[in-house]
Amino acid sequence: MNLRDVIPTAENSTNFNVVPESITEVGTTLDNLKAAVMGETGASAKYAACALAAKAQGYDQIARLFEATSAAEQIHIGLEAGVIQSVEPDYERPAAPDAEGIATDLNLIAGALGEIYETSDMYPSFIKVAQEEGDKKAEFVFTRAKLAEAVHAELYMDAYNNIDCPDNDAYYLCPICGYIHKGDDFEKCPICFTPADKFRKF
Repeated sequence: MNLRDVIPTAENSTNFNVVPESITEVGTTLDNLKAAVMGETGASAKYAACALAAKAQGYDQIARLFEATSAAEQIHIGLEAGVIQSVEPDYERPAAPDAEGIATDLNLIAGALGEIYETSDMYPSFIKVAQEEGDKKAEFVFTRAKLAEAVHAELYMDAYNNIDCPDNDAYYLCPICGYIHKGDDFEKCPICFTPADKFRKF
């Protein structure tokens, strides 16, 4: 993801359209926040299981990618749950479901498809409702998650295409928005402008 002069938002970006024939069930913004937390909780658990499977199958770099994306989804959960708890202080996050990894190439494809769904359908749908309801906090956290998920999908496809000829680059996770950068050739997060030295290395 290239660095822009300004932090990307739903207002200054042109890739926030909802795909035709959307499959996202949309409710109120509060409903959508809870649905997002549920989805991200499942994704985080799935990616953690995929990391274990990749490591067992000898794909160490891909295991690190899955570990990074699992941690990224936890960041999104924290952002979204924080907005929910500002409205419902007693809200409790859902428990992580049981998850298993299968063949690593198939896990990468499944991961990419899930992230593409979130960035092209789910989050744009939720952002639209948040804008209609004037909920700037929800719009803000949905936007950061949407932008990060697109990069996750790209990283999964890169790993899939290079599964038999990997490099040894590290992955770096932005602790603020969940963006992941491959390699150490960057200065700051292109989504939230957090400096590179604050990133977590995988």
